[in-house]
Amino acid sequence: MILSKAKQARFGWVQSRPLVERDIWWQLKNDIKRFWDSLSPGDKTFAPLLVCNLLAFGLWRVPSMRNMMMTYFTSNPAARIVCWPMFLSTFSHYSVMHIFANMYVLHSFSNAAVLSMGKEQFMAVYLSAGVFSSLMSVLYKAGTRQPGMSLGASGAIMTVLAYVCAQYPDTQLSILFLPTVTFSAGAAIKVIMGIDFAGCVMGWKFFDHAAHLGGALFGIFWANYGAQVWAKRIGLLNYYHELRRTKQK
Repeated sequence: MILSKAKQARFGWVQSRPLVERDIWWQLKNDIKRFWDSLSPGDKTFAPLLVCNLLAFGLWRVPSMRNMMMTYFTSNPAARIVCWPMFLSTFSHYSVMHIFANMYVLHSFSNAAVLSMGKEQFMAVYLSAGVFSSLMSVLYKAGTRQPGMSLGASGAIMTVLAYVCAQYPDTQLSILFLPTVTFSAGAAIKVIMGIDFAGCVMGWKFFDHAAHLGGALFGIFWANYGAQVWAKRIGLLNYYHELRRTKQK
């Protein structure tokens, strides 16, 4: 009898520990779910992009990963591998200021863009814009014989910025730390594109002006013709599914 009670006391304590841990994890899971549900559609779309950029930023800090990052996460027309870096470099930032500035601008405009396009279309446009802006940078550097590496999400973000400015040209924008200085979105994108065009003509090298300009042009194109292009995906998807069914027979 005494031995039985001792066993119950011993194993009862052991069994209570998983219950306590389960309650903690359950509460944590519920808190995370409530936080996620409270986010706007734009924030929910921004979050995975932020995580990808932070992961790439962290990999730059690992010495053993440096060669791999230089090969695949920087875009360079003179490199041995060109295609994959045009995509992966859009998630790559080396400096804190670079990633902070890009993620701040992306977060500022992602809500309006996602509400206008929807999450799926936004992601398709963002990823396509990253590749397109990298391609413009590669072609510009090859054409002007200006070798150099490029990295960062600026080109894709310029697409989001240009799209929102073209869709809502009368929206008033302001500069970080200067909230009293306001200007219209339509005027802002014209000035930004003008500076990038001048940078391409003059050969300025501080920013990748060709990637910025390519991204902005992609955004304006999508603001005007994106709905028609997006609607045509249905026929392409139907053809793809039909092709898969044919191969399975």
